[in-house]
Amino acid sequence: MAITYERSAEAGAKKFADWDSRKYKYYTPKGRRATLYEDVTVDVQPDPARYLLQNWIISFADGTPAYSPTRTHLQSSDWHEFRAPDEEWERTHYQRQAGIEKMIHMAVANGRAQKAVAGFDADWVAILQNHVSASKHAEYGLGVALMTAQRDGMTQMINNTILTNASYKLRYAQDLTLYLADIAPDFAKPFDESAGKQHWMIDAVWQSTRELIEKVMAAPDYLEQYFAINMIIEPMVLELFRSGFVMQVAALHGDYMTPTVVSAAESDTSRNLVNCAVLVQMLASDPKFGAANRKVLGEWVWRYLPLAQQAAHNLQPIWSLPHIKVLGFPEAMGQAEAHVHKVLDQVGISLEGGKGQ
Repeated sequence: MAITYERSAEAGAKKFADWDSRKYKYYTPKGRRATLYEDVTVDVQPDPARYLLQNWIISFADGTPAYSPTRTHLQSSDWHEFRAPDEEWERTHYQRQAGIEKMIHMAVANGRAQKAVAGFDADWVAILQNHVSASKHAEYGLGVALMTAQRDGMTQMINNTILTNASYKLRYAQDLTLYLADIAPDFAKPFDESAGKQHWMIDAVWQSTRELIEKVMAAPDYLEQYFAINMIIEPMVLELFRSGFVMQVAALHGDYMTPTVVSAAESDTSRNLVNCAVLVQMLASDPKFGAANRKVLGEWVWRYLPLAQQAAHNLQPIWSLPHIKVLGFPEAMGQAEAHVHKVLDQVGISLEGGKGQ
């Protein structure tokens, strides 16, 4: 007698709503059609307000749930509304990072093969050794702050965008470290790879930047860290140094390799800023909590903007070091300040009237 087995685990054995659909239907896509980014990101992180009906399975010893909206002073009617404009997730992030590393490797390898450092101006070599090398510590500090911040986001979409931001900062800090280590043996005179750390620790030029980085690293609010880094510290201080100084003067001093490394960070910064701006704009215009959020964001602006401005001004002596002058510090600083004002204005934060607006 033949035995019939119920194949209950077989695909298609059970029929339910949309069982034969090739698309996920449990969330509303941002556009007309759901993207792969949304399929692999939306609701990956559980939320009792949506599908975790049994509430949190695990909590911290004090009863705080695994993910809690109390970890930031900003509030949202729907945290799940956010979608990162770059739609980056694990696979696409690894692909982009790998592409950047290949580009840098080929550029540096070719430059070394052509003995490019022999044409570097002596003043520029000292700047590379002392100040470009020092800047990697600032980049690393921001990466560490963001790495901590990404744990507390209320959705996978928010955590992903902060995490990729952290990854880009840490990669760039590593890029600078490896690049300078690679070219160090090629110089006719000794190139001190530890000089950058010493300048970061004791040089007055960098101490305000160091104070600023350490302050944001210690901030307890993860969105305060994310906001301050991308909308104030990056454009006012680090982008000022990278774009307003290094990218302006390196080539004129015979250095065509360093701008290749730095340009990757400039591209990263643009992506990170857009992602952050979209999230901040969503919170600032929230129909229920928008007014309260704008007040908090204004407080954060005036917590970090004066420090960032001071840090930027203290970098001014570096502009006098190159043999050939291009973009002066006042012009570079003016561009940085205008950039900060523009991005804040675009997300609904006005600086008119000063502190408290």
